[in-house]
Amino acid sequence: MMQRTGIVAAASGAVATSLATVACCLPTGMLAAAGLTGVAAMLAGGHRWLLLLSFVLVGAGGVQAYRANRCGTRLGRLTLTLLAIAAAIVLLVALFPQVIAGFLADYVLGAEP
Repeated sequence: MMQRTGIVAAASGAVATSLATVACCLPTGMLAAAGLTGVAAMLAGGHRWLLLLSFVLVGAGGVQAYRANRCGTRLGRLTLTLLAIAAAIVLLVALFPQVIAGFLADYVLGAEP
């Protein structure tokens, strides 16, 4: 009888902890989503500037990688791979914005067609 009480107490504690976590995290997630929506609306007018800034920053990373290689410092494969992936993403977003937006809406965010 005593062991059954311990199992019930442990299960009740787990359920109470889960409910407390949801009660804490759900409003925080809603506030974060509302905040990101506001930031997105605020930055919507400057998307060309942000894209230009992305090109500049990826270019600066390329220049730094070139200079590091010129000085004799060998960059790791991971560093060069991440730089190439970042450059590819920026280039794809610049060339095909509607395709990328459709992909994000359909497959990443789970929107139904």
